[in-house]
Amino acid sequence: MSTSASSESTILPSTAPEAAARPIQDMVGSGKAWGLCTAVDLHDCNPELIRDAEYIKRYVIELCELIEMKRFGECQVVDFGDGPVAGYSMVQLISTSLISGHFANATNHAYLDIFSCKGYDPTVVESFSKEFFGARRSVATATLRY
Repeated sequence: MSTSASSESTILPSTAPEAAARPIQDMVGSGKAWGLCTAVDLHDCNPELIRDAEYIKRYVIELCELIEMKRFGECQVVDFGDGPVAGYSMVQLISTSLISGHFANATNHAYLDIFSCKGYDPTVVESFSKEFFGARRSVATATLRY
């Protein structure tokens, strides 16, 4: 009996590659990926929180403590832009790269980027960020950089 390639009963060879069994944060380091970049989009944030420069700075401090990153210098938070792009932008150098964010007043959305040559858990970053800014929804993508 032969089976066509589109048949549901097709059996894959036992040598098919398996999904990575280790967490993404363990795939960064010597002989592995150069770094990990996580983009977090936060939708429908608490408007008061994303319009508060001191609160945004507190976020950076607490995030760095949570994911064990060493801050380098002061966090920069600047309010600028017009119309749909108006809002705060933030950047924080860390010893292994940087954290940045953009907070859109028009939509109450926040766009965060965390890049580091040291591994960290992207799911922890997403859930912490969502809760910290009171977002109703979040989407995160993590990319290994080589």
